Amino acid sequence: MRDRLFALLEPVVADLGYELVELEFSPAGQRALVRVYIDRTDGAPVRLDDCERTSRAVGARLEEADPIGRAYQLEVSSPGFDRPLR
Repeated sequence: MRDRLFALLEPVVADLGYELVELEFSPAGQRALVRVYIDRTDGAPVRLDDCERTSRAVGARLEEADPIGRAYQLEVSSPGFDRPLR
């Protein structure tokens, strides 16, 4: 599911001018969790408005495609300094 979500959301994030750095999917519990980590392609730090903009676009795409099929929580964040090396 993680790879499917990554493929679905990467173009959405790229169209906004960001890089989809990482995506976590946790189906545990009553609500699944989709955690998206973005970075700016211009090297500037990710700001709250970047996360809000991405959250709206990603949320709309998830609602449209409905790949999860149940309630989920969406989080959009910057990977920070301790991000995994890929």
